[in-house]
Amino acid sequence: MNTVDRLTGDAGIEDRFLSDWSGLQVGRPARVFRPTSTEEVAAIVRQCHQEKRRITVQGGLTGVAGGAVPSEGDVVINLERMNRIEDIDTLEGIMQVQAGAVLQEVQEAALAQGWMFAIDLGARGSCQIGGNAATNAGGIRVVRYGPMRDSVLGVEAVLADGSIVSSLTRLVKNSTGIDPRHLLIGSEGTLGIITRLTLRLHPPLQDMAVAWVSTDHFDALPRLLHTLKRRLGEALCAYEFMSGPYIKLASRLTGQQPPVGADAAWHVLIEAASIAGHSMQEPLQDILAAALDSEEIQDSAVAANLAHQTSFWRLREAIPEILTHLKPAATLDLGLPWKETGAYIQEVERELQRRLPNAEHLFLGHLGDNNIHIISGPVDEDGLHAVDEIAYAALRGKGGTISAEHGVGRLKKDYLSVSRNPGEVMFMRRLKEALDPAGILNSGRIFD
Repeated sequence: MNTVDRLTGDAGIEDRFLSDWSGLQVGRPARVFRPTSTEEVAAIVRQCHQEKRRITVQGGLTGVAGGAVPSEGDVVINLERMNRIEDIDTLEGIMQVQAGAVLQEVQEAALAQGWMFAIDLGARGSCQIGGNAATNAGGIRVVRYGPMRDSVLGVEAVLADGSIVSSLTRLVKNSTGIDPRHLLIGSEGTLGIITRLTLRLHPPLQDMAVAWVSTDHFDALPRLLHTLKRRLGEALCAYEFMSGPYIKLASRLTGQQPPVGADAAWHVLIEAASIAGHSMQEPLQDILAAALDSEEIQDSAVAANLAHQTSFWRLREAIPEILTHLKPAATLDLGLPWKETGAYIQEVERELQRRLPNAEHLFLGHLGDNNIHIISGPVDEDGLHAVDEIAYAALRGKGGTISAEHGVGRLKKDYLSVSRNPGEVMFMRRLKEALDPAGILNSGRIFD
């Protein structure tokens, strides 16, 4: 019995392998494999390459762009059993993991050894490190630590012909030609299947200061962010904005009230921390006091203890409850420069309310790294397309992106030209043709 036959598993295919958080379903796969090693992945891919069978790669299935959704007759390679944390270098702060390791387990393993893995997402309990890398995930601390690309030192991957490329370097600096990780991170599994990674760790955050700000004027938010970045520097960890309707719904669903400004049009959750034992509480209070004196913001509150911090974050992380309540909902993940953000939101919200008056339209995101999320629902199939058309049409020409952290997947590829010019698309196509000429790896993602 060869490796592929040994991995076949049950004849039945569970429904959980048919879709991701996007809710999209395309077809039923012919087989689902759950390998435990790079070598097993390679054996499966080699057979698929010989048979010209298309492959769908799956991680934690937390994406909202349909990237992990199989087509009819696909071979699914689900990495959930490749979940080992293989090594932690406690001297230098480097971790080696399999791609199926869950983000929260990686975070906890790092903390247990006196280190911190900086990437943090609301889906931390389900999403996997390999998927985070494949989509170049961001999350709440990109303003300080950058996206997933900045936390990965090396990768091991299986290419479309089943060959293995192992580049598990532990070095921050390595100028010896093309680095495989920079091609594979963000490629959404279209160039290769990431199976193992070396991760860069950081000292744990200390003396965390968390604040809540409310204002009736969106333009005050980027101005306050500019001040915080200039005054606090790298101590600023998160700057999460939320619209008034988002807060009202999150408060109703969670039972958690905002600390101030319940009826304000806009809210911001700010997190600042030191790694050298210097408290950020007083500097943050001083900045917010000055903003209040100048009437730049209407109200603010600084968390006095861990319980307050947790209650602040509970509202920001109420997205699962909101998506369940508004189901079916459109969920968009955009990015554009600060100076464009206020006018963009105003234009999009006005058009959404005009065309979809019976739906709720919520705005939130990581303003510090240019990221905006839009949630509209409940909407039918026509409504889903209307939200896309409105949001992406308004984005064109503003130097923005249709996907800041979830990838293009299946659902956004028709709008790729909003973010990428013809030269960039040609470059991506040439890479795909060179590394996967038969088009078997995650076919139909990013572009057809």
